[in-house]
Amino acid sequence: MKKFREKTAQILSYIYGTGITVALFTGAFSLLGYIAAIIIGGDCAAEICRFIYKQLYPVIIYISSVTVLIGLVKMYVAGEKSLVPPKKK
Repeated sequence: MKKFREKTAQILSYIYGTGITVALFTGAFSLLGYIAAIIIGGDCAAEICRFIYKQLYPVIIYISSVTVLIGLVKMYVAGEKSLVPPKKK
């Protein structure tokens, strides 16, 4: 059973790391989109900003929320504790 928990925690850790990376890069792409909109200006810039706000941000929020849930499950499966000072012996 312990080996199963370790393997499951390892798989969840990989999924968590990949999800966080994807969320960070999509956030960076939205920043680049806003910078491009500032440079372009006009109606095209408004369309770029509208696309980022209406189409891209909901996807980023969904990915990051699911990724955080996977990270919490991984911590539970692995028996890790967060924000707890180590016990002195």
